[in-house]
Amino acid sequence: MTARRDEIAIIGAGLAGCLAACFLARRGYPVALYERRPDPRSGAAERGRSINLALSERGLDALRRIGLAEQVLADALPMRGRMIHPVEGQPQFQSYSAAGDRAINSISRGALNNALLDAAAALPGVRIVFDHRLVGLDPADGTLSFDTPQGTVGAKASVVLGADGAGSAVRGQLLAYGLLRESVDLLDYGYKELTIPPLGGDFALDEGALHIWPRGTSMMIALPNPDRSFTCTLFWPNEGVGSFAALDNPAAIRAHFAEQYPDVVPLAPNLLDDYQHNPVGVLGTVRSTPWQVNGSVGLLGDAAHAIVPFYGQGANCAFEDVVELDRCLDECADDWSAALPLFQRRRQENAEAIAQMALTNFVEMRDKVASPVFQTRRRVEHALERALPGRYVSQYELVSFSTTPYAQVRRRVRRQHRVLGAVAGGAALLLVGAITAGLSRGRRR
Repeated sequence: MTARRDEIAIIGAGLAGCLAACFLARRGYPVALYERRPDPRSGAAERGRSINLALSERGLDALRRIGLAEQVLADALPMRGRMIHPVEGQPQFQSYSAAGDRAINSISRGALNNALLDAAAALPGVRIVFDHRLVGLDPADGTLSFDTPQGTVGAKASVVLGADGAGSAVRGQLLAYGLLRESVDLLDYGYKELTIPPLGGDFALDEGALHIWPRGTSMMIALPNPDRSFTCTLFWPNEGVGSFAALDNPAAIRAHFAEQYPDVVPLAPNLLDDYQHNPVGVLGTVRSTPWQVNGSVGLLGDAAHAIVPFYGQGANCAFEDVVELDRCLDECADDWSAALPLFQRRRQENAEAIAQMALTNFVEMRDKVASPVFQTRRRVEHALERALPGRYVSQYELVSFSTTPYAQVRRRVRRQHRVLGAVAGGAALLLVGAITAGLSRGRRR
């Protein structure tokens, strides 16, 4: 442990902010963790905003480093594959791993956030301040201004970290000073949550799978909860046929679900109420650069690089950010002016790689998973993984079940596909040669 320094301010007591507070407190820093909301441990969750998380190896690696993985997994449910629900016919299970033994873990965002808040609050040197909305930041000297129920209050910090999500107030302040550039690419899709309650005291669907209803231009997914319910999320277009805008009355909603999700209707008694009262969320990719200013103000997680949720990597990627920042502080002997630029150099390419993979996976989940061609390709991939252990590894396994940097994953998968393409091409040439030779012999006879 190093000696205590001037206070570090972390803006945002969500997943990344709480984890960062834990890591920095273990390094001996006094930490002030500011959150614009009330303490979520003492109030009701915001309706329709939970979005269950798929916690996988990158996130678990970070939690192990602070001794929290086992506790978190006790409240999680392992999902070993996708359960694909067609409009007609029986659901089909698709394993995530070749051996069928690896799983991603369904956990409530709120439950995980509360566990991290408790862990941060238990560490010496951490103070958590709720109902403080950042409205001012001077990046030159770390002066902060907050709106609170008691009025505007000020604070000061030696280092300010923005971990306040895709709509980051810290990023907004730096943007106002002209100190960074950002791009926000919104999908013309939104999301809305529904609930499938327990059925007869048990799960209404297989609790060991992530359920997907792929419908070409839209989809629904469902993740299991410890109380035996499922949190469902609709990912639909905002406008047009079959969109959120189009389904604006009870008759249209009932008719659409009966046509597109007939197996869900009898399992979701509150479907109409959920649909009419839960909000439509926004989906998009946020890019910004630089992620730090003056070596004393930095961004991490969604505040720096928000991604769409279709690879289940948003929280996992943010947790990996915290691990990498801790590693950079080690290598730079806690010199923030060196560590923050190093952190950006190490992580920016990886953040862009997973942003691209997440967008691609949206198309796969809503459109391709029900395709016989896709299913055959997955079977071939699993066969190759069994035949060439450690030499051929699918993209999904590398992303979800390893800590291989995302950019390296993309490069490796491209190499694998090139080799497979060459092998397949060679095999095709041999086959053509054999057929040609056979026909030639036939003509000679």
